[in-house]
Amino acid sequence: MKLYDSKTAPNPRRVRIFLAEKGIEIPTVQVDIMAKQCQTPDFIARNPMQQLPVLEFDDGACLSESVAICRYFEAAQPDPPLMGRNAREIGEIEMWNRRVEIHFLWPVTFAFRHTSPAMAELQVPQVPAWGEANRGFVEQALAWLDGELAGRPYVAGQSFSIADITAICAAGFMRVIGRKLGDDTPNLLRWHERMAERPSFKA
Repeated sequence: MKLYDSKTAPNPRRVRIFLAEKGIEIPTVQVDIMAKQCQTPDFIARNPMQQLPVLEFDDGACLSESVAICRYFEAAQPDPPLMGRNAREIGEIEMWNRRVEIHFLWPVTFAFRHTSPAMAELQVPQVPAWGEANRGFVEQALAWLDGELAGRPYVAGQSFSIADITAICAAGFMRVIGRKLGDDTPNLLRWHERMAERPSFKA
């Protein structure tokens, strides 16, 4: 088993943090997105969507999509639970993870892909107006999540979960659009400082 990874992208980092929290170590293969290594025939055979991460099993079968890969490892090694311990927790964590992904991580990604000159050859077509609109959505997400974290220690409630991992990756990836957490979102900043104390944060 091995993981096709990229140290610069947020979705592979989600899996790395998840694995670190589980205490699971597997070999990784670094793939250079900017060098279009995701577009080679060899990579497309593993994932026709040309995206990372990809988990390759020993029999050659491949699993892609970061949350799908995390679900595999959650089932394979339930402890510590990162996706819920009972039906209600599973549903609540899924809800919060999807909210953070759609309303925070995606806008950061779209703002970068549609405004960065470095992405011009990979994001075709680039729609700068859409990129700028997503910068506004990022600001909305920051204000929303800051309000949510005023009343609880973790994104999905009282325990660390994949929803926190997704938020960590979204906040970290804001660097590519020149944004970082600050005093305008004090609750989110405090949460992020606590997250940075976890060993998995450096994954």
